[in-house]
Amino acid sequence: MVTAYIGLGANLGNCRENLLQAWSRLGKVNGIELLALSSAYRSAPVGMESENWFINAVGSLKTTLEPAMLLREMFVVEKSLGRKRILDGIPEDRSIDLDLLYWGNIVCDEPMVKLPHPEIPNRLFVLQPLVEIAPGLKHPVLQKTSEEMLQDFLTQQQETGLDQQVQKTSWSETNDEAP
Repeated sequence: MVTAYIGLGANLGNCRENLLQAWSRLGKVNGIELLALSSAYRSAPVGMESENWFINAVGSLKTTLEPAMLLREMFVVEKSLGRKRILDGIPEDRSIDLDLLYWGNIVCDEPMVKLPHPEIPNRLFVLQPLVEIAPGLKHPVLQKTSEEMLQDFLTQQQETGLDQQVQKTSWSETNDEAP
């Protein structure tokens, strides 16, 4: 079995419930064993225009599924929770979004499978929950741990004035609005 890391996010509907439902449904797929789910994090939209803030988390799991098959199962879970994937690439609000961040130490750059996920070092809403559950996990290309990538990101954010807002929250909180 291979350890994989999944990013979970939502900014429509009951976001926390959608993430927990997605996580639970992934755990029912043959060949997947859930290991850990981070805390919930509230974050401002990045790379898209929206008034709806996201709830994000990162989970780790063990799997016998190859990356493309795992992605397919993730898309099935998304669809079951109302996600309609768009083909033109314009980001939009979503009830659920599941991203394959890592699949073991594999490096892959195919049209449908890019591993590790290319945006990991650029997304505070991925780095903070990733550090919570796997601070020492080493990026196979950058050769930096999750903790090191988070520190690099925070330093860069301070130097450039870029402001990605992320706030740890609880799974039982009901407010998904901006802090």
